[in-house]
Amino acid sequence: MGGRPPAPRVEYIPAPPPPVTVSTPTQSLRTQTELMKVTGEQTRLNMETGSQLDRLNEEFYTGQDLRRYRARGAEERLLSETRGEQERATIGTTGAETRLTRAEEGRQTRATRATEGQQTRLTRQTEGTETRATRAEEGRQTRATRATEGQQTRLTRETEGAQTRRTRETEGAQTRLTRQTEGSETRQTQAQLLSGQERQIGLRGRETRATIGKSGEEARRTALQQEAFRRYKENRDFQQSRDAYKS
Repeated sequence: MGGRPPAPRVEYIPAPPPPVTVSTPTQSLRTQTELMKVTGEQTRLNMETGSQLDRLNEEFYTGQDLRRYRARGAEERLLSETRGEQERATIGTTGAETRLTRAEEGRQTRATRATEGQQTRLTRQTEGTETRATRAEEGRQTRATRATEGQQTRLTRETEGAQTRRTRETEGAQTRLTRQTEGSETRQTQAQLLSGQERQIGLRGRETRATIGKSGEEARRTALQQEAFRRYKENRDFQQSRDAYKS
């Protein structure tokens, strides 16, 4: 809001200076009195006119302010209404455009998904075909490899068998020779051992018999001692029983 404009400057007509009374033989007292009365009325008229102009100016500028305030309020209300209408129109347009955009996005997304699905199915079909062909080729190659391996394994086993049989024949011949030599040596060793064992058995028999004789003597001596102790104990018990009976 602009400030209130300054009130116009009112220039008052200055009152005439008071008359100077000059005693002249041609001017009368009545003329002077009339002149002073006219001057006073003129002064009051000037003051009333100035006050009336001040009131008019105040009323004019106050009315101007009121009209300006009312016009400004009306303009602001109109501007607010216009802004609201434009905002509502903009929001409506934005919503419509957004819905159209979402609809188009949905259509494009569905079309893209359909294309992706079709391409994926074609890719899976191609992969399946290639995988089956690869597996078939792998199977053929594996079977051929297994056949070759089996043939080579059989040949190897035949060679190993022949070499093993020859080795076993040689080992058998050598083992039989070794067993013959060992049998001869063993028999000689056993004969020597038997003769030595017979001598040891004879010595051991004599020692055993001497030991058994000593053991028998010790056993008989122990048995006699035990029998003597048993008879002593029985006699003591009998005497103790008889003495107890008599008392």
